[in-house]
Amino acid sequence: MATTIKEKEEVKNTGFSSDIKSLSHRFINQDGSLNVSFVGKRKWQQYSVYHQLLNFSHLKFLLIIFAFYTAFNFLFAALYMLIGVNHLSGVIATSRLEEFSEAYFFSSQTLTTLGYGRISPVGFAANVLSAIESFMGVITFAIITGLLYGRFTKPKAYIQFSKVAVIAPFQEITGLMFRLAPTKSSIISNLKASVTLSMNVETDGVFKNTFFTLPLQLSSIMTLALSWTVVHPIDEDSPLFGLTKKELQEGNLHLMVFIEGFDEGFNNTVVARAEYLSDEIMPEYKFVPMYQYSEKLYHNELYLNMINRVVKVD
Repeated sequence: MATTIKEKEEVKNTGFSSDIKSLSHRFINQDGSLNVSFVGKRKWQQYSVYHQLLNFSHLKFLLIIFAFYTAFNFLFAALYMLIGVNHLSGVIATSRLEEFSEAYFFSSQTLTTLGYGRISPVGFAANVLSAIESFMGVITFAIITGLLYGRFTKPKAYIQFSKVAVIAPFQEITGLMFRLAPTKSSIISNLKASVTLSMNVETDGVFKNTFFTLPLQLSSIMTLALSWTVVHPIDEDSPLFGLTKKELQEGNLHLMVFIEGFDEGFNNTVVARAEYLSDEIMPEYKFVPMYQYSEKLYHNELYLNMINRVVKVD
């Protein structure tokens, strides 16, 4: 079922498709990334290695670096074995496995330019190979240092969105609401919110995916100190006005949220995105307050574990 809406101002600059088939999936993934894949280029050409390494989780990033470090040393250990461990002075080994382990750990010492001194290269080939490895080690660790710096200094919006949106009473009418809260102690100021609604709309007997900008009660706040409940009043100018609960569920709604603010810790602008589908919008529910003032500690307490807590409206 598609919803029929007339004489509402349609938005055409969202960057998303108006093809009704596009409503069968998310526009924005739950982690805030865009749900887009690139076709027409080879797989390795679709990704920026630098950006991928910046966006990996800390554990995945460390595992990749460790795997690269291990594989690199295995490669040069094999090359030292190919030249012959007799060209490495100070090797103590009684088997091929011990020779390889000695070559491997000599490689790790050369790569990191550590060099304990017990093992040293002898001859032209071994010295050339160790020189190449030490040079590549300097470059490699410079790149890794740059990536670590980039990961720690990359502006990131430490904002948590509620997993659901609600339609609850608001100033003698109803309002579409969702909320967000800071997850770190860093202060985010001058927040601005914009909300776009995508839904099936009948125009001249043809259904298409139509976008609307939803006016907000407050589109900006000075500081995200506590939680912020963003409200779209459902008045006569709202594309949701007059829709029944069944129409809301069957209208294939996509509520796309864009938040922009200035993080004083990063000294830079940060951006966060979220999306709510029809089954994530709950009519006749309201949010439970998630902060209170502590008389004992003399400050406000924000309960992040309550950001998704809702109750039925009487």
